[in-house]
Amino acid sequence: MVFDKVLVLIIGIVGIISTYWFFFMKKSQTIEAEGDTIEIKVEGGYKPDRISIPVGKTTRLVFDRRDPSSCLEEVVLSDFKVRKFLALNEKTTVEITPDKTGEFDFSCGMGMYHGKLIVK
Repeated sequence: MVFDKVLVLIIGIVGIISTYWFFFMKKSQTIEAEGDTIEIKVEGGYKPDRISIPVGKTTRLVFDRRDPSSCLEEVVLSDFKVRKFLALNEKTTVEITPDKTGEFDFSCGMGMYHGKLIVK
């Protein structure tokens, strides 16, 4: 009787630690845009999901959608007033020219998958 309670306690603690690590400790790497084009793979989210781009320069974000999930069939950059359909197994280009510095979010059409543009 005691063994099963200890086992459940250990599994619960491991579950809590794993959940905390997954949601709060996972670090995203910020990719610096080299040139004026950056390719973003759309598969189970956005890879890379943090992109640094220069202010005042037109940057082409090329979304390469490989995930058939209907959630990822659209990308939304609300700060730039962009909402674009992403065809499956095709590359879709979005051009933006940021006029101010800051951090700007982008997401799927349902808001479940997110990325961030860091304008410097």
